[in-house]
Amino acid sequence: MLKKVIKLFKNPKLAVLYGLDIRIFKILPDDIFLKIKYKLHIGKKLNLTTPQTFNEKLQWLKLYDRNPIYTQLVDKYEVRKYISKTIGEDYLIPLIGVWDKFEDIDFSKLPNQFVLKPNHTSGNIFICKDKSNIDYVKLKKEVNMWLKRRYYWVHREWPYKNVKPRIICEKYMVDESGVELKDYKIFCFSGEPKIIQVDYNRFTSHKRNLYDTEWNYINASIKYPTDPNIKIKKPEKLNIMLDLARVLAKDYPHVRIDFYSIKDKVYFGEMTFYHGAGFETFNPEDFQIQMGEWIKLPYNLKINNKRGAL
Repeated sequence: MLKKVIKLFKNPKLAVLYGLDIRIFKILPDDIFLKIKYKLHIGKKLNLTTPQTFNEKLQWLKLYDRNPIYTQLVDKYEVRKYISKTIGEDYLIPLIGVWDKFEDIDFSKLPNQFVLKPNHTSGNIFICKDKSNIDYVKLKKEVNMWLKRRYYWVHREWPYKNVKPRIICEKYMVDESGVELKDYKIFCFSGEPKIIQVDYNRFTSHKRNLYDTEWNYINASIKYPTDPNIKIKKPEKLNIMLDLARVLAKDYPHVRIDFYSIKDKVYFGEMTFYHGAGFETFNPEDFQIQMGEWIKLPYNLKINNKRGAL
């Protein structure tokens, strides 16, 4: 705790960012909140009138593209029904259980290895490789923190506002590395895949490489370092992933569809409408402008929003 306080004193901008999470700032309208946060993260004024970059357009979509189905699609439990209906339940990681509170979990009935995560946030996960090593007091505290978190208020990502918090448990799975599960994040624009992001070494030295749909390495980075010397093998089922992404993304201006490739099977990960909440840094900046050009904003949504239709 002391280290965090010292860090905040050394970095006033960081202190303001933490301050935005204080309850009183909930009174700020979404557009004002996003303009402040964008300036603090990116160091530039947020252009919502004529947005150009990828990050600017994501902020615009947060404010004006409020399709009710998004609430189901960002819910890691409810989205399973959508996946079953659209591409089939065979692409779902096996579900072990879902609960409303920690006390409802009967750990004696869980397998020795499993994965716990909340359905309504991003980045929270508990990976159990050996049930005998669980610190249940610590885990209860962590899970209860998940359930109390209202993710919408963090970045004003509208789809999360009405997601009912739950805990889900899925089968523990690893890929060919034997130690992690790389996911293939497919950035789709008006239903067409353009960029594939692969994160690796997440728990040691997090890096991510970017590829086009022909699996050519892209010499650019988004937030984390990229390494051209790391040769990530093209997934055998890449074409299947791309086809599935087209099906799932066809109705939306932009969405990122995540998949896992395990041996000869493809599994769905999640659907993300605002990569990095629209606050991640790009290098070079031209690459972000190119990605921004691929997002065709439905400006009629802004008109409807002003009329109170959304």
